[in-house]
Amino acid sequence: MTTPEPKARAGEAAPDAATPARELKSAMAGFVTDFKDFTRDIHTKLKEQDDRMTKLDRKSMIAGARPALAGAVTEGAPHQKAFEAYLRSGDDDALRGLEVEGKAMSTAVAADGGYLVDPQTSATVQSVLSSTASLRAIANVVNVEATSYDVLIDHTEMGAGWATETDPTAETGTPQIDRITIPLHELSALPKASQRLLDDSAFNIDEWLAQRIADKFARSEAAAFINGDGIDKPTGFLTAPQVDNDVWVWGNLGYVVTGTSGDFDATDPADAVIDLVYALGAEYRAGASFVMNSKTAGAVRKLKDADGRFLWSDGLTAGEPARLLGYPVLVAEDMPDIATDATAIAFGDFGNGYTVAERPDLRVLRDPFSAKPHVLFYATKRVGGAISDFAAIKLLKFGLS
Repeated sequence: MTTPEPKARAGEAAPDAATPARELKSAMAGFVTDFKDFTRDIHTKLKEQDDRMTKLDRKSMIAGARPALAGAVTEGAPHQKAFEAYLRSGDDDALRGLEVEGKAMSTAVAADGGYLVDPQTSATVQSVLSSTASLRAIANVVNVEATSYDVLIDHTEMGAGWATETDPTAETGTPQIDRITIPLHELSALPKASQRLLDDSAFNIDEWLAQRIADKFARSEAAAFINGDGIDKPTGFLTAPQVDNDVWVWGNLGYVVTGTSGDFDATDPADAVIDLVYALGAEYRAGASFVMNSKTAGAVRKLKDADGRFLWSDGLTAGEPARLLGYPVLVAEDMPDIATDATAIAFGDFGNGYTVAERPDLRVLRDPFSAKPHVLFYATKRVGGAISDFAAIKLLKFGLS
């Protein structure tokens, strides 16, 4: 049922339904008139500006062309075009990228991001090159989905003996199994950048940050595989107990000495390197490699044998490693320099001797909410490493004993 509209009381005028419409139309007409006046003023000012610029250009042509200052805003520059587009049509898209402010990693400080925004920035960032040579290039690398990785090692001899047809067979020794547990540790990084920097940068800054994180992780794990103490990081092979190779037992790394404190022997410097090679068992030598840093490599490549031939030979093709006495050389900058009693050169079958266990993915979480107006990049990687065969690695010690 439709409810009848109330009638006007006696003495009152009936409501005029057209009054709001007339008021809205009048307001719109006033707004349009004001906007036209504003637009006309802007166009007038722009024309005056163009006239002044034209006169300046004519004067410049008469006076002779001069090189524009690097920081000057010239006619047709992105700043002017963007500003004119905004004034003429209200298009603010072109203005994006011209603002400068922020904190932490931001455009306010040049080193913290100011270099990455207007007026013009290279499409890439030229980073300082760092060595990322890692033991993983020659080690045994396994992917796991657990918190640790166990390596089972049979390093004892099984007993055996000769038997006759009629004599009883005596019981022989049973091999013993050792378990080496390699826990996975977490590498993490949490850089942040302002949202304005991400919007205004001349290239994909979040992709650049992710790549820098990955590079840093690579260098961190490379150092840990050699010198890590095993506390919340992989256990480096140089942190294992070291004994003279003549008294070597399982659980230690054997070494041979140069016979000179902090240097090679002055008379026969190459002998120590040859001794190191043959200190390693024949079963490991076929897959063995040398590991040393650049300073040590510079000293070793000068060594000659008794016939005057260099022990060192460079790779014949691109990407092929250099060789020392016919074995490949991994140049890892985290190895120690030659010094008194330093074990600056390692030689071994690292595919058997050292195991790297890791989750296969590097995770980068982009979090724009927790630290507004900044964006957090939370990156994690889980990796572990440890010696898996103590007989497969030998060291050269620059000392007397």
